[in-house]
Amino acid sequence: MFNKADRKLSRERRHLRVRKKIHGTAERPRLAVFRSEKNIYAQIIDDVAGRTLVAASSLDKDFSLKVGSNKEAAKLVGEVVAKKAIETGITEVVFDRGGYVYHGRVQMLAEGAREAGLKF
Repeated sequence: MFNKADRKLSRERRHLRVRKKIHGTAERPRLAVFRSEKNIYAQIIDDVAGRTLVAASSLDKDFSLKVGSNKEAAKLVGEVVAKKAIETGITEVVFDRGGYVYHGRVQMLAEGAREAGLKF
């Protein structure tokens, strides 16, 4: 009998594999991406201290678009998180794609953050 793979479980396993190699420090924190069906979220995390330094999502009040799940929204979230990071003094990050394929919304978020001034 054919058993279909659980997509969420597969993504979580991929994410754990990536997290074995990627760690955010105070000098170079981790830019973590979470993509849901309706929205996209980005956090800049210092793993040593265990705290979130900056966060942005398509649910924020200052977010202008009504649709939070397309490529344009992802690019705007990337730009917003990068601007907030630069305001707090963060210029370099490590990109954590969260087990997702670097394509589509995840790629647009990364490009938006790069265009706004983050280096990774």
